[in-house]
Amino acid sequence: MVPVSAASLAAVTGVEAEGVGDDRGGAVLDERTHLNTMYRRGGERSERSWSLPHVPGARFGGGKPLYVLSGDSTFSAAEEPAYDLQQFGRAVVVGEPTRGGAHPCKGWTVHPHLEAAVPTGRAVNPVSGANWEGIGVQPDIPCAAAESLDRAHALTLGPCPSPGRCHHAPTMIQ
Repeated sequence: MVPVSAASLAAVTGVEAEGVGDDRGGAVLDERTHLNTMYRRGGERSERSWSLPHVPGARFGGGKPLYVLSGDSTFSAAEEPAYDLQQFGRAVVVGEPTRGGAHPCKGWTVHPHLEAAVPTGRAVNPVSGANWEGIGVQPDIPCAAAESLDRAHALTLGPCPSPGRCHHAPTMIQ
């Protein structure tokens, strides 16, 4: 996710492509939070992901409106921040459904022109008990990806469209 300014009253950020940078929600959450558990095939191990307890500079905070842009090119690791923040009620997702790649996979070459990709784990969000595999992150405010920034900007200027996810009407965007 793109860094946000702590002085802003609202923020719009995007998660458009796989491999996007991630501060694990540290700047937009007020406390260390369990974000996700990755269960590995075979059940021998699981890994919990947490928001970072410390971030450089001031936090944006968990009480200001946050809008996350999504589109049909958003996939895999780029989907997780949108899904997690949406499930925690921390962000309003604006745009198109994402592509739905939550499970890590490993590829095996079975022929010089054919590779088999097999899931090696399963991500589980502690709030939903599920993930976005195969269905994508569903936006709270559906619109074309090309319109999502303008739509989110307009939302920062008016009343919150998703009660419980906005704590006050913002007057500015960063």
